[in-house]
Amino acid sequence: MDPTLTDYAFLGVLLLIAGVAAGLLAGLLGVGGGIVIVPVLFWVLEGQGFSASMAMIVAVGTSLATIIPTAWSSARAHRNKGNYDAALFRAWAPYIFLGALAGGLASFVLDGTHLKLIFGSVALVVALNMAMPGSVKLAASLPQSKWVSGTIGSMIGFVSALMGIGGGTFSVPALTAYSVPTHRAVGTAAAFGLVIAVPGAFGFILSGLTEPMRPPFSLGYVNLAAVAAIVPMTVLFAPVGARLAHALPALHLKRAFAVFLAITAIRMLWSYYG
Repeated sequence: MDPTLTDYAFLGVLLLIAGVAAGLLAGLLGVGGGIVIVPVLFWVLEGQGFSASMAMIVAVGTSLATIIPTAWSSARAHRNKGNYDAALFRAWAPYIFLGALAGGLASFVLDGTHLKLIFGSVALVVALNMAMPGSVKLAASLPQSKWVSGTIGSMIGFVSALMGIGGGTFSVPALTAYSVPTHRAVGTAAAFGLVIAVPGAFGFILSGLTEPMRPPFSLGYVNLAAVAAIVPMTVLFAPVGARLAHALPALHLKRAFAVFLAITAIRMLWSYYG
């Protein structure tokens, strides 16, 4: 049976709510909102009759596209609060960009089933790490070696693009492991989200241009209708999340980050193995 107007209205409300949650999380945790958008879009598209593989790959590509304005809004808000390290951004951004471009182009060879497993597995590992009583500390300062920084940055960009998420999921724990204060790590990670989302979304658009089974209103593997519903809410609420991040203790930020990651990862893995 074809979807009714009521069905579309309900889906639109779900996407608007996801946009609000994604914006708040983007500002609060520097995660770009993808941690909410990817699973919501996956279940919405699957519920509309698209295969799990198609639903996942479109969810990831669309999430990356929505992160572009969200990360911009969140990064500006953090910068205004003084939680942004310009020197760190300049040092790591080129490597993150190249990694994200490679991750986006990897969608040529990876299907949605692979992306679902990657999303759930990696997110759960990161959540468990963040939930540990003490943060992992590798050094008292950031690595001076460009090779080390380049390797870390490239991997952050690559895996983030494959998961459809912003910079915070990996760059926050990586930066705090090198003794960067949590608030500054979150603020800088928000800017990394922009560096990840642009090349990542480009790769998913390019790889899906000839796919005949895409949802309507899609450009490659980016669904423009979902972007239009989500982006206004994420841009509006990302600065609200950034203000909350400035007011909350770092420990609360870490625990919130771990809880959201764990819930999302478990649900995605349950869907994959179920």
